[in-house]
Amino acid sequence: MCSIFQITCDGAFFNRCLDCFLGKAAYIRNLQDNLDALETELGNLIARKNDVMRRVVDAERQQMRRLDGVQVWVSRVDSVKTEADQFIRDGSREIEKLCVGGYCSKNCMSSYKFGKKVAKKLRDVRTLISEGVFEVVADRAPESVADERPTERTVVGLQSQLEQVWRCLVEESAGIIGLYGMGGVGKTTLLTHINNKFLESPTNFDCVIWVVVSKDLRLEKIQEDIGKKIGLVGDSWKSKSVEQKAVDIFRSLREKRFVLLLDDIWERVDLTKVGVPLPGPKNTTSKVVFTTRFIDVCGSMEVDRKFQVACLSEKDAWELFREKVGEETLQSDHDIDELAQIVVKECGGLPLALITIGRAMAYRKKAEQWRRAIEELRRSASEFAGLGKEVYPLLKFSYDSLQNDTVRSCFLYCCLYPEDFGILKWDLIDCWFGDGFFGESDRFGAENQGYDILDTLVSACLLEEVEDDE
Repeated sequence: MCSIFQITCDGAFFNRCLDCFLGKAAYIRNLQDNLDALETELGNLIARKNDVMRRVVDAERQQMRRLDGVQVWVSRVDSVKTEADQFIRDGSREIEKLCVGGYCSKNCMSSYKFGKKVAKKLRDVRTLISEGVFEVVADRAPESVADERPTERTVVGLQSQLEQVWRCLVEESAGIIGLYGMGGVGKTTLLTHINNKFLESPTNFDCVIWVVVSKDLRLEKIQEDIGKKIGLVGDSWKSKSVEQKAVDIFRSLREKRFVLLLDDIWERVDLTKVGVPLPGPKNTTSKVVFTTRFIDVCGSMEVDRKFQVACLSEKDAWELFREKVGEETLQSDHDIDELAQIVVKECGGLPLALITIGRAMAYRKKAEQWRRAIEELRRSASEFAGLGKEVYPLLKFSYDSLQNDTVRSCFLYCCLYPEDFGILKWDLIDCWFGDGFFGESDRFGAENQGYDILDTLVSACLLEEVEDDE
């Protein structure tokens, strides 16, 4: 007796199995065609990418920024190309496995998997070609908050002041900040580091505007520099009057959180006439910071905070000088270290003098050269290498800018006293009166004039007031 098994096969199920088999077989049957097509389409994709990149490079030369979508597409193209190249290299080995005229394989599973991957990569390449049509590849890069300005590394001794002023800018409600000190002390350097710090540290300010004012105060020049930063340019705007420009500047700046940096002002700058919204109780989000040689200017500008940029301490002065001269020179002769400290003292803590002389002495490795340099500094500092061009004009400019010959003569009289000597005010005024500087017969009037002159010299940072002086 035997048993008979009967298996019934549903037609629909059979068709699905057949379709599945034929579909998988197609990956093997079409492998050669798909590899050829992949190589051709990959060439088209690379050509499309090269066209796009030429447009991107041209745009970036015009200070534009490539779109994020373009960058993502380029990255995908690079990735797909790497994979497609590998498939094309491996293709010859897989083709050798085919048999029966390419309709079957000696290793069906291997050829099927490889053929499926090739077909998918071909679809990816064609998709990227269709997606690589860009009407616009770049746009205008957002303008940075501040324009980076060239400067030396942070000068020794200024770092603590930089941090003080920065805290005042970003944390306190002070709207107008004044930095005052004598010429060559590092005010512009400090202001430059403040400007550049806006590029390193995130803040809530929309723009930082740098303007060099100088002694020749011209409102039109200040307005032009501000206009360049906020987009007010063109012949039509330049032809407007100061009053019209002020209106335009005010309309633009009142909508922004700005920092206005004014370098080297010698007298009050009327910010209202310029068009700058005044920082104050109703505008605590914007700031004005300026440098000046005169403490009186801080008063006329109605500052909320002022910082004196003073000469360096002995320790900081020596550190700065050593940095500029270099250890190799200082150690080249056992006498040079001691002589170098004498040179530092002759500089009086003035950073510009320390830097200039330090560079000049960097390669003088004989003690005798340093002794001659000290003699030259004491005899006529303006003739020392570099000082005549870089330091002396700054100091002479402050001297020449004093009000009249009487004030200048009174200042020169102070040279009769020893270096770092504490002079009593009333004693100095008495000497001025005795030498007939005032032209006043009335002693009381002369004394008042003398105190006014002292205030002028202290304000110009040419004399330093000692706290316990009477």
